Amino acid sequence: QVQLVESGGGLVQAGGSLRLSCTASGRAVRSVGWFRQAPGKEREFVAHIHWSGSPAYHANSVKGRFAISRDNAENSVSLQMNSLKPEDTAVYSCAIYSGGSVYDAINYWGWGKGTLVTVSS
Repeated sequence: QVQLVESGGGLVQAGGSLRLSCTASGRAVRSVGWFRQAPGKEREFVAHIHWSGSPAYHANSVKGRFAISRDNAENSVSLQMNSLKPEDTAVYSCAIYSGGSVYDAINYWGWGKGTLVTVSS
């Protein structure tokens, strides 16, 4: 059984950077996605990466600012977040892709508990 644990969240000023990690225990993970959920809003897609490292997809709202990567030796996936904005404030969660659209949360399983990112203005 695979368990995902997110880390790296915190409080940062607008324009700052954070690096989130999603580490898997139990067995090697395949393709992984990052999603976020802000208070009072639905969960939304952030980024996805294939198990080989390519292709990778990013939501339009974070393209050019966020970058997903993976380290298969460490069985982890990272999300580098630069030029953060207050609207990036959310709980960020990772999950394992099971097939279908990479943008749809219903196609993922094994969700971690998430890590909170707060961006102050």
